[in-house]
Amino acid sequence: MNSTEIAKLQAYMRDTFDNEHIVIKKRAATTDSVEVLLGDEFIGVIYKDVDEGEVSYPMTMTILQEDLPEL
Repeated sequence: MNSTEIAKLQAYMRDTFDNEHIVIKKRAATTDSVEVLLGDEFIGVIYKDVDEGEVSYPMTMTILQEDLPEL
């Protein structure tokens, strides 16, 4: 992804979740996805998907069972 796409994704995520601490950052090993951070903590990956000329940006967020609170 280019820097314009990254800036747009970051602005969208910050606005959608009303959180200025969301950071979108390039990944070192690939150009088809970016890292999503909340402050300094990695929370997920956004991929660029182009299908029949339409572009979407699916996000994957893994939540470990050990991180879930007891209820």
